[in-house]
Amino acid sequence: MLLCRAVAFSKNVAKCGQGLRRGVLHHGLPYNPIRCQSVGSSGGTPQPAAAQGKGVYRDSVLLPRTDFPMKLTGQKLVDRELEIQQTCGFSELYSWQRQRKSKKEYCLHDGPPYANGDPHVGHAVNKILKDIRNRFEVLRGRQVHYIPGWDCHGLPIEMKALGELGTSGLTPLQIRQKAREFAEGAISRQRAAFQRWGVMADWDQCYYTFDGQYEASQLHVFQEMHSKGFIYQDYKPVFWSPSSRTALAEAELEYNPQHASRAVYATFPVKTPPPKLASASKEWDSVAVLVWTTQPWTFPANQAICFMPNAKYSIVKREDSSQLFLVATERIASLSAVLGMQLETVDSFNGSELEGGVCQHPTIPEKEVPLLPANHVTMGKGTGLVHTAPAHGMDDYSVASHFKLPVECMVDEDGRFTELAGPQLHGQSVLDEGNSTVICMLKEAGALVKEEDCVHSYPYDWRTKRPVDVLQKVRVMPESARGSLLAMLDRRTYWCISRQRSWGVPIPVFYNKETGEPLINKGHDLYSLIDRHTVSHVGKLFSEKGSDCWWELPMDSLLPPEVLKKSKVSKGAEFERGEDVLDIWFDSGVSWAAVLQDWEADSSSESTDSPLSWLPLPSALAPESDPRADVYVEGKDQLGGWFQSSLLTSVAMRNKAPYKSLVVHGFADPSVSPPYGADVLRWWVAESNIFSEIQIGPTALNSAKDSIDKLRNTLRFLLGNLQGFDPRTQAVDPQEMHYIDQYLLHLLRDYSMKVTDAYNEFDSSRVIRLLQSFVTRDVSSFYFSIIKDRLYCDAEDSVGRRSCQTVLEEILDGLTRSIAPVLPHLAEEVYLHAPGHDGTCVSVHVCVCVWFSTVRNFHSHGVRAPVSNSGPGGLQYIQVFGVFQNLIDQLTSLIGYRVSDTWFQRPKMIAS
Repeated sequence: MLLCRAVAFSKNVAKCGQGLRRGVLHHGLPYNPIRCQSVGSSGGTPQPAAAQGKGVYRDSVLLPRTDFPMKLTGQKLVDRELEIQQTCGFSELYSWQRQRKSKKEYCLHDGPPYANGDPHVGHAVNKILKDIRNRFEVLRGRQVHYIPGWDCHGLPIEMKALGELGTSGLTPLQIRQKAREFAEGAISRQRAAFQRWGVMADWDQCYYTFDGQYEASQLHVFQEMHSKGFIYQDYKPVFWSPSSRTALAEAELEYNPQHASRAVYATFPVKTPPPKLASASKEWDSVAVLVWTTQPWTFPANQAICFMPNAKYSIVKREDSSQLFLVATERIASLSAVLGMQLETVDSFNGSELEGGVCQHPTIPEKEVPLLPANHVTMGKGTGLVHTAPAHGMDDYSVASHFKLPVECMVDEDGRFTELAGPQLHGQSVLDEGNSTVICMLKEAGALVKEEDCVHSYPYDWRTKRPVDVLQKVRVMPESARGSLLAMLDRRTYWCISRQRSWGVPIPVFYNKETGEPLINKGHDLYSLIDRHTVSHVGKLFSEKGSDCWWELPMDSLLPPEVLKKSKVSKGAEFERGEDVLDIWFDSGVSWAAVLQDWEADSSSESTDSPLSWLPLPSALAPESDPRADVYVEGKDQLGGWFQSSLLTSVAMRNKAPYKSLVVHGFADPSVSPPYGADVLRWWVAESNIFSEIQIGPTALNSAKDSIDKLRNTLRFLLGNLQGFDPRTQAVDPQEMHYIDQYLLHLLRDYSMKVTDAYNEFDSSRVIRLLQSFVTRDVSSFYFSIIKDRLYCDAEDSVGRRSCQTVLEEILDGLTRSIAPVLPHLAEEVYLHAPGHDGTCVSVHVCVCVWFSTVRNFHSHGVRAPVSNSGPGGLQYIQVFGVFQNLIDQLTSLIGYRVSDTWFQRPKMIAS
């Protein structure tokens, strides 16, 4: 009964519409009331109005038919993804796209993850972000250059490999063997995870920093930087880990804000008054310079006291004694409160007038220390005068370098005082009993004014818990990260590239056994020439045998005959090999040279006996290519790490950055293990705001899974209604389509342009938002609600049904392309079910090499022209939709079928 009433009402409305211009909404296709059925709007599942107990109307409608599953969960999802990877050739995709012809190449250089543990969510964020961009570029028809790599050397790997055994009793080769085995195991586990996540690469052709050819390229960079004067041997203060017995890079430190130190206020008696002030006051014999430090153990290494030239200084008198202190004028009030004593000003003068004064060391009476001007002195804490120990601070070292002060290091590799510190301190730990002993010595000398506990930030070794102009031309995303990188570069005046460990690339330096002088010495012309041949020969050995040969081969093999001859040395046995290795940041920082740099042009001009002939000839990029990566993509911790070390080495070698742009993403909690398939994990990464801290957990992953299930439902509706449709022979020309179909093509084109821009900007979260908006609002709520009568009730081969099927196929094709970078497994699954394939091509990435090709040309045939050129017909177009709105309202009251009203306003925006 309800069905009959609905049909009758439809007939009446059809009569009312005869007065309107036919063809504005559609091309006058015949109306067939007999086959009309109501269709549910959720999920695309047909819902006949009459009872279906006997299925009397089932054969009267064209229902969707597809074996594409609506939902996959649990082990079925995992098995299906693995099956798709096998069927669609995930492992061969990278090699295939490298072999195809392409006019443009896109290079994303992979920052090597550290091979010291199992894969975690942090790896997933980084690798999936890179893979999303790479797949997008493949679908655009570009040839992608992406070689995964691993950072394999360094102390963390060595410590984990040895565990509680330590290095005691082990030779360097034994330590290296254990470290290599540990790194190889970590690489194997991480590589398996990356492949499971669907990351596109040739996993048989990766780069490893412990590979001989990589090490050879590294030595080439070392050689070139040394020849240009960027690398030299000297003493300088470095962060040192006594527990690890090695120097530390700034990036390897974490600062403990609750570190407690014994801070002291101590005096240095003035022995020689400043010349400009000697006649102004007769009390200099009683004056002592008051200093404050949180590291009393550095007093034995003191070489000077620094002041601020532009500040005011005063001689003050203690109220409780006749003792006189020299302090900064603006610190007097604070010092009175801290010391608990009244300080009376006796005299004041400019800081610049202090120059030339000399003090006596408080614990070493025969030692004199000068008063020197320095810019690093501040008035925030202390007394305005800074105790200066050049061996234990960069600012102190800079002062010593400028004024030619001696640099005496009285601390050994274990963090204990050496003999230079005197018998009272020799052998004591500087941070424990040694510190207390120095304080006692100050007290005995009468130089200790006050001792206190001070809680402050102090650098710890995180592993044991104990060039700017060039960068301006690089695009940085987000832009705020540029400031952080520039600030770090500005603070970095030196880079200590030597480490005192076994697991690393040996620095190819030989030392004379008798004199200790290095065979490499930039200051001597002969040694500069020897440098080139020595490093070249060692590099060739590393390329052939690996760096283990540094310990395996005899000296006669390491030092070639031509070097021995030119150095006038009869035997290589007169020299011994160096024990230091290169910093791991230097290891990874020269990856551009081993992976991206085209050495072929440089090597072609060299003869076969050239010292550079050992260099590998990678086929990474074509000779005419720019040997710079289009982008580096890493976490924000690499602002002080790989981004910086790569920049420094590349600028030193080539005077340009190794990258055209940087993408700096946030961190995710690495302890969370995702419980779903690879596509859910990839959706979560794409949906996240990668430029901030990334949240993960059951809620986020469940939301990602629900979103994919909703998308699958829409894709299933599209596939079901395209059953039996062949777009190659049955597609309708856009000019012959219903205007509503043309309008959807227009929306699809608009979607494709916006999503392309989002991918170009590394904004995958905007891709997800655009996708969800287009699918939910434009496709499901709007278009599907309108076309179901045509799909289910029109003749199978009618122009009206073929028109909307053509659009459905375009939508399916566009959605498949746009989700393929993020959801490659789902995209491939959809492609396997899509119409129009002969079965010879089974991968959307291989068969679809143009980005939204059909829709791209639709703009000139779009819906805007008919509507804007129809004059009064534009108004009739809106009127027709008004009639249909009334019709739907009536049908809703009659049969309970409800459709969203959102789509009724959309034509008004076009007509206007």
